[in-house]
Amino acid sequence: MIEKDMVLDVLSCVKSGLATYAKVIVESSCNELRMTFQRMRDADEKFQYDLWQIAQKKGYYTGSPLASAEDINMVKTGLTKGVALNQNVGAVYMSS
Repeated sequence: MIEKDMVLDVLSCVKSGLATYAKVIVESSCNELRMTFQRMRDADEKFQYDLWQIAQKKGYYTGSPLASAEDINMVKTGLTKGVALNQNVGAVYMSS
């Protein structure tokens, strides 16, 4: 197996693991366990980013093209509306 394949395989595995951490963290009822998983996730995120930077420098990984300012603003607007909606729903739920 060549280096490029190994690096991309590790990136893929870490990415999958990060998604699993998200599920495990929200399901953890024990605060100490939850914090342990959060620390593990944070360390893996740093590792993934560091490895991604190496892969990009070596030409193993090319990201998507940069988004335009218009696209960025459209996503920001949508997220802002979604956050506001979630806060309203949460406020209604908490007052029930």
